[in-house]
Amino acid sequence: MKKKWGVIIASLCLLLVLGACGSDEKADANEVPTLKWYMIGTPQKDTEEVMKEVNKYTEEKIGVKVEMTQIDWGDYGKRMQTVINSGENFDIAYSAAGEFVSYSQKGAFLPLNKYLDKEGKKMKAELNEVLWEGATIDGNIYGVPSNKEVGEQQVYVFNKNLVDKYKMDISKVKNFSDLEPMLKTIKENEPSITPIGGNKDFKPAFSYDYLIDNAVPLPFAVNQYEDTGKIVNFYEQPDTLETLKSLHSFYQKGYVTKDIATSTDPWSYDKENWFVRIEKYQPYAENIWDKNTGGKYKVVTQPIAETPIIKNNSVTGAIQAVSVTSQHPEEAVKFLDLLNTDEYLRNLVDKGIEGTHYKELDDGKIQDLPARVERYSMPTYALGNHFILKLYEDEPADKWDQFKTFNKKSVASPGLGFYFDSSKVRTEIASITNVCNEFAPALLTGTVDPVEYTEKFKAKLNDAGMKKVMKEMQKQYDEYRASQE
Repeated sequence: MKKKWGVIIASLCLLLVLGACGSDEKADANEVPTLKWYMIGTPQKDTEEVMKEVNKYTEEKIGVKVEMTQIDWGDYGKRMQTVINSGENFDIAYSAAGEFVSYSQKGAFLPLNKYLDKEGKKMKAELNEVLWEGATIDGNIYGVPSNKEVGEQQVYVFNKNLVDKYKMDISKVKNFSDLEPMLKTIKENEPSITPIGGNKDFKPAFSYDYLIDNAVPLPFAVNQYEDTGKIVNFYEQPDTLETLKSLHSFYQKGYVTKDIATSTDPWSYDKENWFVRIEKYQPYAENIWDKNTGGKYKVVTQPIAETPIIKNNSVTGAIQAVSVTSQHPEEAVKFLDLLNTDEYLRNLVDKGIEGTHYKELDDGKIQDLPARVERYSMPTYALGNHFILKLYEDEPADKWDQFKTFNKKSVASPGLGFYFDSSKVRTEIASITNVCNEFAPALLTGTVDPVEYTEKFKAKLNDAGMKKVMKEMQKQYDEYRASQE
């Protein structure tokens, strides 16, 4: 009898437990998921206020809420490394370029392929196809790129006041050496002006797509204009050496500062102390640079190459990735889909609340209010689709049309979509990085004789395992090219 009652009691307990589980599941099913979103950028005072409005909208539209945590620029990389290495549960994070590739290859980000045909269907169709190609690693799409300019075009940016003063024809500048007569004129007549503005991060424009593009690029590259199928050490290529010879000559003549290889001077546009510099271009960039001068002077540009080149870095410069630890992957993709296709949400997250942070003018353009400048200044480039953003009052009406034209004329580098798996040569890559950090800044700023210095550089690279890495990378590149046929 005692045994029988034991069975009955045990059965009742089991039923109670199952009943409790069932009620928990029901409660969970009715609860609105809150996505944890890590974003780069200086934390803003009004983020919480804006996110309340965001959540009202997203809960109604797709049944989710979002909690944004901003991490300041200088801290973001290290903080995210800690978050990812600890296995913390989060849903979405900003990532870019090399870090995006590394985390994707290590399995930290979720492949989105299966979600893009359902939860992300609208943004899959909306975003430029080449962006998805750039976010694809070993057949898997690991993030949602910002829909903006896809090509990289470097330009010479000149102080227009000085160009006009000395009646210079900048259209004649086709090669780096063509700058010589202009630099000479500035050096001889403008003692307060440095002919070429640049610091330790300066490097001339080369014809190569760096396959491992650190702050100081590693040697491995492909010719971005010609599909040779070969990976080369771009530092020792004949055209690179010619450019470096010109730069060294400019250094010797005082056209750059003597401390350029170590300088951290940002060469701000609000200081009229430079004549020419090298920048990356996008349509109407001149307007931005003109504004940055504070009205002291205007700028004019000359393309270094007419055709913008689509590279891995140019299409992965701003990515929103879903964490492999996310408990709500479908909802995360739904939110990113809405953010990239819904004009109201995209502008709310980016510009803030209408009437509080900005006001809309009669023509549909907008004007920032003091609250946005002081309490809600967000990194626009990092947040998603640019083509559904409202235009500011001083922006051209055809701005986004010009971006689309720019994208259409952009041409893919042969290296686009190839991501090197360095797992077999990590030790050699670390050694090569150290060698590049030692030698490259002096070479790329013209501080040393490139002929003499390149030979020493090459010997050190070989000692660090350059040939082994080159062989492994060429093997993988050949396999990648074969898979694209």
